[in-house]
Amino acid sequence: MFVDRVKIHIKGGNGGNGMVSFFRAKYITHGGPDGGDGGRGGDVIFVGDESMGTLMDFRYKRIFKAGNGQDGGKRNCFGKDGESITIKVPVGTVIREAESGKIMADITKHGEEKILIHGGKGGKGNQHFATPTRQAPRYAEQGRVAKEYDVILELKLIADVGLIGFPNVGKSTLLSMVTNANPKIANYHFTTLSPNLGVVEGRYGDSFVLADIPGLVEGASEGVGLGHEFLRHVERTKVFIHVVDAAGVEGDDPVENVRKINQELEAYNPELLKRPQVIAANKTDIPGSEENVERLKAAYENEGFAVYPISAATNTGLDELLTKVAEILKNYPEDIVFEEEYEEYDEVAVDQEPFTIDIEDGVYVVKGVGVEKMIGYTNIDTEKGFAFFQRYLKEKGIIEALEEKGIGEGDTVRIYDMEFEFWK
Repeated sequence: MFVDRVKIHIKGGNGGNGMVSFFRAKYITHGGPDGGDGGRGGDVIFVGDESMGTLMDFRYKRIFKAGNGQDGGKRNCFGKDGESITIKVPVGTVIREAESGKIMADITKHGEEKILIHGGKGGKGNQHFATPTRQAPRYAEQGRVAKEYDVILELKLIADVGLIGFPNVGKSTLLSMVTNANPKIANYHFTTLSPNLGVVEGRYGDSFVLADIPGLVEGASEGVGLGHEFLRHVERTKVFIHVVDAAGVEGDDPVENVRKINQELEAYNPELLKRPQVIAANKTDIPGSEENVERLKAAYENEGFAVYPISAATNTGLDELLTKVAEILKNYPEDIVFEEEYEEYDEVAVDQEPFTIDIEDGVYVVKGVGVEKMIGYTNIDTEKGFAFFQRYLKEKGIIEALEEKGIGEGDTVRIYDMEFEFWK
């Protein structure tokens, strides 16, 4: 089963908490702080794996979590770092943040790694918060909580050449004749419901990858049928072989069919029509196809589309077609951009995350990255230190947030181990 779009949940490891501890030994009853730091949380890493051709594995496992860092210990012992998790995906996988739709990563090479979520930093032990005026701090820094996301994995096949055209025009037969692929072939619409890949060996030049893109229909660019799912796989294709039924077996006009498919490509992404394209006029072994081949040449060769009469069923004309394709690939620009450059999804820096205010037994408890550092390094017993403390609460927006929570004069505020009454 070919799976090319799944939704999964990923979470980085949380940092371990710092330890509150004081050195104790024989004859030493009031030693200094010796709380160790918490370990760092594990990362979430995606890596490209060319041996994978589908996202099938993600149908059975949808939640991926990195390991949390261990808490710090006594005697300055650091907590162990959490174990990172590596998620293998097929080459050509685009990773989007589900809510915003923004691209977080684009894996295009085997072995390419992308750290999507960094693990949370471990909290500092109380040893770091000792100052000349506060020699026995009874609090430590909590570990940072790592990010977590719902993400969409989209597989966009990376092929040198793509076979496009309406259903039942002979694309799968052509693929089976020139590569080692064994697609399902039958005489009915939509035999191919998923892309097939094959390698054309170096008989016509350098080897190249050929993809059979499932048959498109009119309105595919608007999502008709499985249009968007099919069109996704043509975006990273260098050259198109546009296969058309030159015999008009089902009563369609091959000239008009080429135009319809190209209109769908243009509507989905105008850049697609700028790719090199050759027309394979198939089924020329059927009487009456000669006239349509000439009509195709008259209609499209002036537009730069070479027309090659072939019969995939009888292996006729394929050498000329593939030799031309190999020639196009040989002269293909190396620096072509297959998709518009994207702005990577930016995580909010952990030191810019907002503080939180909870009400516990009538006490307004303030927590947040940076708040505990301010407390640890500020001596509020001095006039200068207290003025800095007040200014910090105001500039950080803590005063305003407390008022929004309904705090009144005389109510108690707690920031880690320090409590004070609120007066405006």
